[in-house]
Amino acid sequence: MADRFDQHAVRHRMKLLRDGGDVTLYENRDGVPCPACGDPFARVLLTERHSHSFGLADAERLCVTRDNDRLVVCTHG
Repeated sequence: MADRFDQHAVRHRMKLLRDGGDVTLYENRDGVPCPACGDPFARVLLTERHSHSFGLADAERLCVTRDNDRLVVCTHG
């Protein structure tokens, strides 16, 4: 897997759902692979916050990776 998930490189394949500055949420529209497991993910949350709380009503699996300055959370469902 890549060292860092580059959302800008695959932006055209995802839909931006929310951008709060330090937290961004995208929906995968075109089979972008998860940076942790390699399978296509449903949504990806990128956060620069030290801690984050989120609900997982529709997720069957959750993958988490850490870049230098942010947490990358992918849901699969």
